[in-house]
Amino acid sequence: MYQQKSRTKNRRFSTRNYAKNRQSNSQIQIFNLVKKLSPSWQACIPLACLIVLAWSYVAVAQAPAAGPTTAELKVALDTLWVAIAAFLVFFMNAGFGMLETGFCRQKNAVNVLAKNLIVFALATVAFWAIGFGLMFGNGNDFIGFNGLFLTGEDNSPATGDAYKGVFSALSWAGVPLAAKFLFQLVFAGTAATIVSGAVAERIKFVDFLIFSLLLVGIAYPITGHWIWGAGWLAKAGFWDFAGSTVVHSVGGWAALMGAAFLGPRIGKYQDKQVVALPGHNMSIATLGCLILWLGWFGFNPGSVMAADPNAITHIALTTNMAGAVGGIAATATAWLYLGKPDLSMIINGILAGLVGVTASCAYVSIPSSIIIGLIAGVIVVFSVTFFDKLGIDDPVGATSVHLVCGVWGTLAVGLWSVGPGVYSWYGEGLGPAKGLFAGGGLGQLITQFLGAAAVGGMTVLVSSIFWLVLKATLGIRVTREEELEGLDIGEHGMEAYSGFLKEASPGGFAEGKTSDGY
Repeated sequence: MYQQKSRTKNRRFSTRNYAKNRQSNSQIQIFNLVKKLSPSWQACIPLACLIVLAWSYVAVAQAPAAGPTTAELKVALDTLWVAIAAFLVFFMNAGFGMLETGFCRQKNAVNVLAKNLIVFALATVAFWAIGFGLMFGNGNDFIGFNGLFLTGEDNSPATGDAYKGVFSALSWAGVPLAAKFLFQLVFAGTAATIVSGAVAERIKFVDFLIFSLLLVGIAYPITGHWIWGAGWLAKAGFWDFAGSTVVHSVGGWAALMGAAFLGPRIGKYQDKQVVALPGHNMSIATLGCLILWLGWFGFNPGSVMAADPNAITHIALTTNMAGAVGGIAATATAWLYLGKPDLSMIINGILAGLVGVTASCAYVSIPSSIIIGLIAGVIVVFSVTFFDKLGIDDPVGATSVHLVCGVWGTLAVGLWSVGPGVYSWYGEGLGPAKGLFAGGGLGQLITQFLGAAAVGGMTVLVSSIFWLVLKATLGIRVTREEELEGLDIGEHGMEAYSGFLKEASPGGFAEGKTSDGY
């Protein structure tokens, strides 16, 4: 027993001595390594130790910085979503450009592209200088008087009673003023772009530019103030969530009057018959439709102006369902009515469904959005042929898509709105009353009809004045020779497809006497 204890004790001493010797050897090696260093490097060692000690002290002594509050994070997320939505709507300009160019003849491609490109630049300046103030600035029930050139008191992103500024109509949106302006700007630009397609292939370039400035700077903001600027229609209970009336119908009415004052294109009517003047590139027209479809996911869900997941996804679904069913309905209708599934009708059917659900996308259920899109897809086919028979020459069907289906979408709010308190995203007790087919009465439908009629009447009046003044002063239509040769050469002195095979005849139709007077 004694020998066993002695052996254990010796092992402990031996282990301890080994550890001491190893530590001592390590210290000797470090010391020898330091001795091998040059004097300059040896002097740096204590300095490095002092720096490390100082940094350690600062790191311990410094209090951690306070992170952003929940309210600040919400503002940041809401602003990010509004900006992304605005970018999507801006990209719709590319969609309009492709769609309208494809639907028009090749000799006018440069002209159509130039109009779609410059119109947003003009809209930006006009809306910043005067339009935004007239539409959202504090004023009376008919027009805003404050906020021209985006100036005036404003403490956004404060909301509700905490908001102090000259843009009270937008005090519900908890984002900076710049985000509010950017989002509303792309909507204004859309209204002006709608006109471009209806007056294509025969309008003077300068007249279109002037009209666009007047539309975005004056006509669009005034009627917009009535609805989105807390004007008299808003107080009367009129609801238009994302702009079936505010944007699309206004653009459609202005386009209709422009097409009417311009008259039809040369060759559109021969021997009292409507003659088709086919577009030159349906590939880019289809691409334009897809870009517009994508942009609508900013157009409608972005109008929430907040990163509300329930609202954004619901509105995106109602928007998509209406567009999809609109395209299917237009395909079937064209197949039965015209004998062929016309691609141009499919394109306009999708856009018709999207326009039709724009006013109600936040207020209706998904099944209701399907019905809205289906009806829009059917009526757009008949509307195109109806305007042709009236002698209103609209090369791209803008009046049918944006005007007719914009009015239809406005009325759809009064037919299928689920009523206040069902969906949370438009506030307690807010939103339109129950629609006729949702168990409500005729009240909301009548209000929607009166609002659509009032905006239409005002836009027709103001647009007619603009067109008539331009016609009397500058003349709004190019000469017969320029139209036959193509606006690309006459207005811009260049061709979109230089070197490629041109049309067989200058006008792109059989030569002979026409019944349109040109």
